[in-house]
Amino acid sequence: MIKENLNIRKTDIINRRMFVIGAAKIIIFGGIIARLFFLQITENKKYLTLSDKNRIREWKLPSVRGNIVDYFGNVIAGNLKVYQLHIIPEQVENFNYLLSRLKILLELSNKKISEIIKLRTELKPWESLIVSENLSWEKFVKINNHLYDLVGAKPVMTISRNYPFSDIYTHILGYVSEPNEEDILQNETIKERFVPGMKVGKLGLEKKLEDQLIGTNDIQRYEVNAYGRRVNQLNYQKGQQGSEIRLTLDTEIQKLSAKLLANKAGSISVMDIYSGEVLAMHSSPSYDPNLFLFGISNDEWELIINNPLKPLINKTLSGLYSPGSTIKPIVALSALENKIITPNFKVNCTGKIELYGQTFHCWKEKGHGTVDLKNAMKQSCDTYFYETARLLGVDRLKITAEKFGLGKKVLAKYFDIEKQGLFPNTIWKKNNLGKGWVLGETLITGIGQGYIQTTPIQLCLMTALIANGGYKIEPKIIVNNEPLSSLEVKRNIEAQKLINLESQLVKDKRNLEIIQKAMFSSTNEIRGTSYRSRIDNPKYQFAGKTGTAQVKRISKRERELDLKIDQIPYNDRDHALYVAYGPYVNPRYALSIIIEHGGSGSATAAPMAKELFKLIIDREELRDKQLNFEKINI
Repeated sequence: MIKENLNIRKTDIINRRMFVIGAAKIIIFGGIIARLFFLQITENKKYLTLSDKNRIREWKLPSVRGNIVDYFGNVIAGNLKVYQLHIIPEQVENFNYLLSRLKILLELSNKKISEIIKLRTELKPWESLIVSENLSWEKFVKINNHLYDLVGAKPVMTISRNYPFSDIYTHILGYVSEPNEEDILQNETIKERFVPGMKVGKLGLEKKLEDQLIGTNDIQRYEVNAYGRRVNQLNYQKGQQGSEIRLTLDTEIQKLSAKLLANKAGSISVMDIYSGEVLAMHSSPSYDPNLFLFGISNDEWELIINNPLKPLINKTLSGLYSPGSTIKPIVALSALENKIITPNFKVNCTGKIELYGQTFHCWKEKGHGTVDLKNAMKQSCDTYFYETARLLGVDRLKITAEKFGLGKKVLAKYFDIEKQGLFPNTIWKKNNLGKGWVLGETLITGIGQGYIQTTPIQLCLMTALIANGGYKIEPKIIVNNEPLSSLEVKRNIEAQKLINLESQLVKDKRNLEIIQKAMFSSTNEIRGTSYRSRIDNPKYQFAGKTGTAQVKRISKRERELDLKIDQIPYNDRDHALYVAYGPYVNPRYALSIIIEHGGSGSATAAPMAKELFKLIIDREELRDKQLNFEKINI
């Protein structure tokens, strides 16, 4: 009995043990199956991705930047084929031997060889190392003829930026060059698409419009073995060129502006008075942006930075100048708008006025006699505007000046470098200099001297607003497919369709008509300061105002000597200015011209306007034909 019980118990124990072992086996094998299911089914994509990363490499090529074209479709920033030599480190059998052969074939310096060796240490084995970005055709052919002896070297034909008009658009377009660490960190698009040899915008529109211009990379995918060597190309994904940007600029007018400013420091700006489109905007001197594409030499860089005329400064947007007598139309307009004077208001000019023991001179030593507004503008009588400014006051003058674009940025949405300028008043001086305003400062502000500072593009906008009847416009340099053309805007203004309190800059349109007639007399009537630059043909006839801005206070001795411009040291000479609009009968365009240390505006700047208006107006018909982006033969 006892034995039977023992057998039963033993059997139970064995059965329980077998059950536990069986259960354990089931659990273990179930776990294994579940794990396999998890790895092969649930995590399939993850591990396939990891496997592909170990097996597949991507070779990205620099993207092709979008073209920048002028109003007529002429490419002003494009791309051209260049020949390069790359080294694929993973394919190189003997790096030192390869470098020794390349040194001979390409005539590489020891410094260049050292740079290549250093760069190699910074790259991953599958990344390409660029030995030369811009090989001549002869050297490119030589490399191809010796490829049997250059294992790991790869001749590449690629695309590089090109500026076909050299230096005439530099201050607008900027230039491209290799990105630095800051460029990559601050721009996600550059960071995402960066590859060795890539170029990005460094200044101007090239930098401002980087995200639109950059394009997407060509991508080559290939399979590698366990040693990282390429064994098979899988596919090639073609990238997309960056967007094309169409500017409002006219290359022919831009070229003439550059020609007129050759060997001078200064600026020319041209603007449509209704659409706000900028037709030309040239700063002189300039420099060739193509120099920066493959690394500018020290000698070339030294020539640029040591040029006393300062070619790196965009004088149109960043140059600050006293406006001189070009401010007089605004002074007169403000006085009319505030009912301080009438067109018949007269002042007797004797050549100077005395105020609190201080003498204020007119440019004409013996004076102009008794003059009204029209004759004062025509002859640019300083005494008249001293008196007008005195009666008006600088605070009221500032309000009018700002309405017409002075002291405000004009193209800030396109250019980060633009300066605001300054139109002073009593509050400004108190807040910034801690001093009270004195009456003498009002007088010199009335002739565009003193604290006042303007940019050439501001003066161009000011003139455009005078010419269009005092209606607010938005200056632009990029064509944005707006439904209304310049002529349509004009017709709507005339039909009272675009008039509102915000767009109207004057209380009484008749006041502007008085100013327009006075500016016409300055250019087209005898004794007008720019009379010698007039055009009698009504088709080209324009109205304007000269300006001469002092850069140094004239001493009594210098005034008595009455020195000619070539007898005065260059840096002591006055700046020459001119603003104008035309054609007078049916205005369409405004311009501003500034010649640094050019002397008299009437002698130096005004004659340039004569040449410019002939070309501008002759091209008006072509421009109107291009409104709907039609390609035309020019």
